[in-house]
Amino acid sequence: MMEMDARPLIELKEVTKVYSLPSGDVVALNRINISIMEGEFVAIMGPSGSGKSTLLNQLGCLDRPTSGDLLIEGKTTREMGDRELTDLRLNTLGYIFQKFNLIPLLSAYENVEYPYLMKHRKPDDTGRVENLLSTMGIDREMALHKPPELSGGQQQRVAIARALVNDPRILLCDEPTGNLDSVTGKQIMEMLKDLNERGMTVLMVTHDPAIAEYARRTIVIRDGRVA
Repeated sequence: MMEMDARPLIELKEVTKVYSLPSGDVVALNRINISIMEGEFVAIMGPSGSGKSTLLNQLGCLDRPTSGDLLIEGKTTREMGDRELTDLRLNTLGYIFQKFNLIPLLSAYENVEYPYLMKHRKPDDTGRVENLLSTMGIDREMALHKPPELSGGQQQRVAIARALVNDPRILLCDEPTGNLDSVTGKQIMEMLKDLNERGMTVLMVTHDPAIAEYARRTIVIRDGRVA
């Protein structure tokens, strides 16, 4: 079990994100204030276009705020250079995408090993990649297959293993069951719930109230604001 810190693991302070378009500025996030403690399981909900995916992109350091501050582990991301942000994404954040975002030319094993290679600059000789895949129900033979040869549920299991390979403190999930049938979706959610119960902080965007029930707290976003 991870040690819990008294301060928030993640803080958004007056975070605003504005996209400048030819038709005019679009305010995707409007002065968002949120604190998330280590070990929480938070669902982010809201109608289409409400800003919830933009919020997740901010949390994942895939985009920077137009104004306001995002703090992760007490550090302001605005003050970080590209290298520091890359280190944060490699070491602290794990990201599970709705459309899996696996590399189609690599095997399932190689997809999971890729972030490990990026971090350690050498192949995995510890057995971690294989163990993670096995835990996710992907055996050695299946791990040799490329993503197009796997079912949606199998691809999502590989994507979860990839997100976990560098042992992140924070797991970000963008509609993690959006492309899965209800039975497979439930299995994936049970995995996420188990990870949270073992101390991992899980933040999840979903439009499905039944999926949001797995979380311990729900944040609703409407028109770029916390409802």
